[in-house]
Amino acid sequence: MLKSIYPLTKNILSHGQSLSLFLARLVVAYGFYEPAMTKWSDIGSVATWFGSIGIPFPTLNAYMAASTELLGVVLLTLGLFTRLISIPLMVIMVVAITTVHLAHGFSAGNNGFEIPLYYMLFLAIFASFGAGKLSLDHLLFGDEQ
Repeated sequence: MLKSIYPLTKNILSHGQSLSLFLARLVVAYGFYEPAMTKWSDIGSVATWFGSIGIPFPTLNAYMAASTELLGVVLLTLGLFTRLISIPLMVIMVVAITTVHLAHGFSAGNNGFEIPLYYMLFLAIFASFGAGKLSLDHLLFGDEQ
């Protein structure tokens, strides 16, 4: 019985793949928006804070993080170069986890690494599967996005 139900449900549910990727891209892009804008609103303070937590070249890294996050917002929203932008955004999440969140444990309620980990996993999905059919990647590059 399960052997007959599985292909049917797979066929039905696979139609939601592009919409799911689209909505996930929008949610992750929105998640990067506020941190990017906060960094850009006072990049000097961010550089000082980066230095205080041991990040090398804090001013350069503050600009790189803010730029990557803002570019990520735009590209994820559009579904453009989704696989490529996912990689540096995952690096930002690894740095955020190791420098800020890991010491607080897992729970997001304690500023733990839960949310950055979820972002990193979503970004890994985008890097692996692409942006889906509801994207500029699909429009420009077809199925080989």
